[in-house]
Amino acid sequence: MVDADDVRRIALSLPETVEKEAWSMPTFRVAGRMFVTVPDDQTSFAVRCPKHDRAELIAAEPEKFWVPPHEASSAWVRVRLGALEDVAELYDVLVDSWRQAAPDQLAESFRASGPADPDEGHR
Repeated sequence: MVDADDVRRIALSLPETVEKEAWSMPTFRVAGRMFVTVPDDQTSFAVRCPKHDRAELIAAEPEKFWVPPHEASSAWVRVRLGALEDVAELYDVLVDSWRQAAPDQLAESFRASGPADPDEGHR
């Protein structure tokens, strides 16, 4: 099962990512733009997600994706760690959010170089 340590490890493996505490929780940013937060209970995390995609995600997999009422107007979605299939799925979710926050040139250069092994250092 994946956990909050996996979120941290993968997020920090993405180019130019830094960790910064905000709202008493770890947040991860690229070029100053937040792309993931890990709330205190560490059973879920929040990522960027366009609202039109978010509704589809939640409808398709409500056990995995959700939005608390206070975040309904945002372009973020929560992901339940226990509902993820594996570290590879976590990696894909984090990379998608990172790409939404990263400057275009950085995101393009990352695409060109390809992803790192999501299980690296976790075996």
